[in-house]
Formats: sequence, C-alpha cells, structure tokens
Amino acid sequence: MTKETDKQPSANRRNVLKGLGLALGGSVAGNVTGAFAKSQPAPQTVEHHVTDAPVGSNGFHQRQPFYGIHQSGITNARPAHGLVASFDVLVKTPDDLERLFRTLTQRIAFLTQGGTPPELDPKLPPADSGIIGPEIRPDNLTMTVGLGDSLFEHHPWLQPHKPKLLQRMTKFPNDALVNDLCHGDLSLQFCANTPDTNIHALRDILKTMSDMMFLRWKQEGNVPVIPPSPNGEVESARNFLGFRDGSANPDAGDKSLMNQLVWVGEAHQEPQWAMNGSYQAVRIIRNFVERWDRTPLQEQEMIFGRKKHSGAPLDGTKESQVPDYTKDPEGKVTPMDAHIRLANDRSHAAQKNLLLRRPFNYSNGVTKSGQLDQGLLFICYQADLEQGFITVQSRLDGEPLEEYIKPVGGGYFYILPGAVSEKDYLGSTLVEAIRNHPDNKV
Repeated sequence: MTKETDKQPSANRRNVLKGLGLALGGSVAGNVTGAFAKSQPAPQTVEHHVTDAPVGSNGFHQRQPFYGIHQSGITNARPAHGLVASFDVLVKTPDDLERLFRTLTQRIAFLTQGGTPPELDPKLPPADSGIIGPEIRPDNLTMTVGLGDSLFEHHPWLQPHKPKLLQRMTKFPNDALVNDLCHGDLSLQFCANTPDTNIHALRDILKTMSDMMFLRWKQEGNVPVIPPSPNGEVESARNFLGFRDGSANPDAGDKSLMNQLVWVGEAHQEPQWAMNGSYQAVRIIRNFVERWDRTPLQEQEMIFGRKKHSGAPLDGTKESQVPDYTKDPEGKVTPMDAHIRLANDRSHAAQKNLLLRRPFNYSNGVTKSGQLDQGLLFICYQADLEQGFITVQSRLDGEPLEEYIKPVGGGYFYILPGAVSEKDYLGSTLVEAIRNHPDNKV
C-alpha cells in the first residue's frame, strides 16, 4: 500500500553536536581493516528520494556512515533488500539498559563499516557465522534502532521518559492483526544491497546479545533494481500490485524539509533526550494478488488514482507531476476515494501530514488456501506520529483498495538519536536522562 501523503545532554555531547552536520562519518569500534577505514562517501547534495528504484550495487565495499546526530537507514537511498526484526528486551535496571545499548552500538558500528572477525580457538564456536565469508564487507548495510511503547511501560524507571506520542499500534477497521507479528520492545531495521548481508547481521545480533533480547518477529523484503532512463531519471520501484510505490515522497535530500517532517526537534516538545530521533511506523500488509490480477486495468487505476504504466496521476503524463484537484472538484478524473487523493488532497493543511516512506515488497510462500502470501513491508518515518501515519491511515479507512489488501502485523517505534562519535553510543541521552531523574538519585 502506498501512502501519498529531562534532562539536558552533557556539555561534552552538546559541544560535539554543535560541530556536526546532519550526518557524520568516522572510524568504528571493532577490528576494522584499513581499506574500510578510509574516506567516507561525500554527503549527497543533489535531490533524491528514498523510494527511487535501486540502480545497482557499487560493490560490497559500499558504505553508509554510522556516527552522526541521526541514525542512518532513514533518509539515505534505499538499497534493494530490507528486513525489520522486533525484539523483546531482557533488562531490569538502567545498568542493564546501558549495557544493551553499548553492545548494540559496538556490533552495528562493526557490521556496517566492515572488518575481519577475530580468530578464536577452534574448540570454541567461531566468532562469526561465516555466511558472507571470512571478511565482513559493508555492502551498504544500515541498522536502525527503535524503541517500542512496551519497553517504557514495563519499567517504572523508564515510564517518565517515554516519547509523548509513542503508543501501542491499535487496530484500524480493515486490519486483521496477528499478535505474533505485532509490537515489541525494540525494532531493528536492516537495509543492504544483498539479503545475505541482512541475515548475517541479524544472526550476529542474535548470537552476541541472546542474554539481553530475543526475537519476537521478523519480515524480509526487497525492491527491484532498475537502471535509470536514458535521460537520467530514476523512477520509483513497483509494488506487487504493479504500481510505483513512492511517488510524491518528500525529497530526502532537502535537510530543511527533513528537519520539519522527519527529525524531532525542540518545536515538537518531546523529552530532551529524544531530540534528533524520529517515529517509525511498520506495517506488514498482505496483498490479495490473485484477485487484483483479475481486476480491469481501468478500475485498478481509478482505485490508486495513477496510471499503472507511467505512474503519472490520472490528469498527467509523468510520475513527477502533481495532480491538480482544483480542476477536478467533483472527482470526475481522479475519484474522490482514490488512494492518492484520500492520502493527500494537496491542500496546504495536508502538508503537516506528510511522511517519509521506505517500503519493501515481501513474498512469504503459499497460504493454506493455496494463495500467494505476498505484500508490502511498509515502513515510514515522521516527527509526529499522530499527524503523520495515524492521520493518513485514518483518511484511508474504507477506501476501495481495502478489498485487495489486509494489514496483518507491525508496530510503532521511536528511533533513537544517532551516536555522535566513537565515545558515544546509541541511547546514551536516554540513559543519562534516567540517571539524572530525581527518583533515581541516591
């Protein structure tokens, strides 16, 4: 399904933040090889969209920066393969939580930047699974960490620090949520050029952190790799309903726009520790592809509000064109209940409901009734969960597309601010806020 759509940090951390831009490369913890420790890619200065179709891999040594005020895996271009895993967390004290965050940071820094695992005594289990070889290649891997409502609610010392809009995902009218595919204390989004890199990273986390968290559910996905057109334009990748998924996504290269729509800042009145984080909404949405494939093309296009082959709005010729609903007030060209019109009516007021989408297609085999179990691993980010995903999804309740889709899982998570340097770790601002809370003072 597409969507148009309390404490202050320490002085040292504040000084570091002042010297950083929106992203920061750096060396990482772990035995990183010299070839991987060299220069980071230059920041993108051209307009780009997260949902542009992947245009091919630059090789296994392609790397995204780990250190920065924001986590990677949100505004950088989406690679071909994604995976979301949800965990339940085994912590009892703030010390336990700090150990979890520090260990997770160390593993992510190493896995995303690459290096050589240590050689251990052969009588012991190997340090690495070996499924991608003896050398860990970055392969464009990002691992993005979020926290669920349940983590805060289960621990009195965490409750005062819960982000103000974080909540348990509730059932919308068309949902058929499966409990085993929903919610969780902690989410990990893996994105990489190849699926084995994501699985390798997941298995590393499961092995090294088995005493701190255990897997609740996971969903893998991918998007097709498509070369640019002769004129250099990159189209959005298609979903399993055959339509381009990502049209009208906000420009992720526009830092000012991302600060407004995606990244939490002072204006959002969240806890101070949460600055530079974001809200993540994940939905596992099954597509009834057999029924869809027997639906006339004209009806499909009316349901979406776009032309299937070009991705253009029904009143346009190119995907990049913006539909003009002022010339179609009665919905004679683009129906009033078309997906793109309900999700974003192009009014000035609707601008505050925009969200950044990062979806992947999934295929899970065959159901007991002999149908394909295929659909969309929908992922989106926003600074305001209620004005973003929840408002947009509420507008879509009852849309004609519901006849062909059924959400079955997912959850809401708060994406931690980034680790700004090697001396920092993911979740450090939250741990600091917990320790400085009056109830936790000795």
